[in-house]
Amino acid sequence: MTGGPQRTGKHPALVHLPFGLVMAVVVLGLVRITQYYWREGTVWIGLALLLAAGLRVLLRDEQAGLIAIRGRAVDVLSYGFFGVMVIAVAMTIEGGPLSR
Repeated sequence: MTGGPQRTGKHPALVHLPFGLVMAVVVLGLVRITQYYWREGTVWIGLALLLAAGLRVLLRDEQAGLIAIRGRAVDVLSYGFFGVMVIAVAMTIEGGPLSR
């Protein structure tokens, strides 16, 4: 049987752990946004993107699971760029109905 999945001895759910960590930080950000702390919540979402970039750097393609979308360099640059931009926008917007 040469075309089937290979057993590595690791639990298959561990592949989804990096994505789960990133999504947990996103959920934390969304909770803060719903509590009308939109700036803090948006920063948490930006940090989740930076976490995804860091995990993508540290983990091999097989270990990265659902955070591996394209090549490693493209993923790291994309996640990192969007994370920094989301945090920059959140920190620079003034006023508005949700300003706290």
